[in-house]
Amino acid sequence: MKAVRHKIAGFTLIELLIVVAIIGILASVSIPIFRDYTLRGYNSAANSDLRNFKSQMEAAFAEQQSYPVF
Repeated sequence: MKAVRHKIAGFTLIELLIVVAIIGILASVSIPIFRDYTLRGYNSAANSDLRNFKSQMEAAFAEQQSYPVF
């Protein structure tokens, strides 16, 4: 009888290293972009909060003819 060899399917070490390198490159590009987006989000939220605070202060001034003291 002949010995039957089964071909084992898998990835070589070089292929795995290339995939890891590509993932590293994509992460190094996307992390600063994501950081910029989150910073813009925080800034727009702060601007919105300040606009709301201004509206509330003006409403209080209209009712009491003076600004509230904190």
